[in-house]
Amino acid sequence: MKSLRGIGMSDSPQLAERLAEKFDYTNTFYHQAPFFDIVNAPENESGRYDFVFSSEVMEHVAPPVEKAFAAIARVLKPDGLLLLTTPYTIDGKTVEHFPELHEYALASPGGRTVLVNRRRDGSLETYENLMFHGGGGSTLEVRVFSQDSLRETILAAGFSDARIASEDFPEFGIRHAETWSLPIAARKGAFKALPSELAREHRDLTRKAADLQHQLTEVRADYERYIQFHENSHQQQEKELAARAEWAQKMERDLEERTRWAMALKGENADALEKFGQARRSGSEAWQRVEALEKELGELRARQAQLERRLWLRAGRKLGIIDK
Repeated sequence: MKSLRGIGMSDSPQLAERLAEKFDYTNTFYHQAPFFDIVNAPENESGRYDFVFSSEVMEHVAPPVEKAFAAIARVLKPDGLLLLTTPYTIDGKTVEHFPELHEYALASPGGRTVLVNRRRDGSLETYENLMFHGGGGSTLEVRVFSQDSLRETILAAGFSDARIASEDFPEFGIRHAETWSLPIAARKGAFKALPSELAREHRDLTRKAADLQHQLTEVRADYERYIQFHENSHQQQEKELAARAEWAQKMERDLEERTRWAMALKGENADALEKFGQARRSGSEAWQRVEALEKELGELRARQAQLERRLWLRAGRKLGIIDK
């Protein structure tokens, strides 16, 4: 809602960037441009802003701090909002470290920082043991608020309500570790957005909803195409897997058949080897028998020859052919 105008008081860059995206917002500083001294805000700034951010600033403002809160209320519109964080205690009253602060300066005699103040009556005073936030220099702690005193000061400055944000919202990362120094929202009056702003916001939201619907339609179409593509791919893969499975089964059957053929061939080979062994043994035995028969035949022929010689010898003697 760019129609809402606001200022920050030394807000962090991260916060300032987000606020500038959403609103007509300017982050201001006390010590550098863009300058803005909330205590001495120009008259032409009165009633100009819808909201003011003050984060860890009011504890450093010179007294009286009531002047600073009154100035914030003055620059806000009748329905303006102050969002405030500042250290405070639960009990007691606000403690001013330098209640008579008027004309003052920091000095470092001997290397130790002190505060030298000239009071309105002209007397001088020196303060030691100073407290600085974020290191030495321009972040001198001037006071420590108490919860009740801070609320009273805010209401007295012209705000109708001051609510302390003590609730936890874990879903937004908000979980308070302590019960003090919590954010405070102070309103001057009830906020009502302008009808023209609401109409523009409605128009923007309607356009944004239409854009989102269009994007959703495109995403759904892309998703359906994606699903169809993967279904087709899945079916093709199933067909290829079925064909490969059938091929694997055929190969398995062929392998089983070849295995049986190989086993049968192995058995036949074993039988042939056994028969060959038997035949070889039979041949050896037959050869041994032949040799035995030849030997026996030789012996018979030798005996026959002997007998024949004897017969011829006897016949010759009887015939007188051979002498005795």
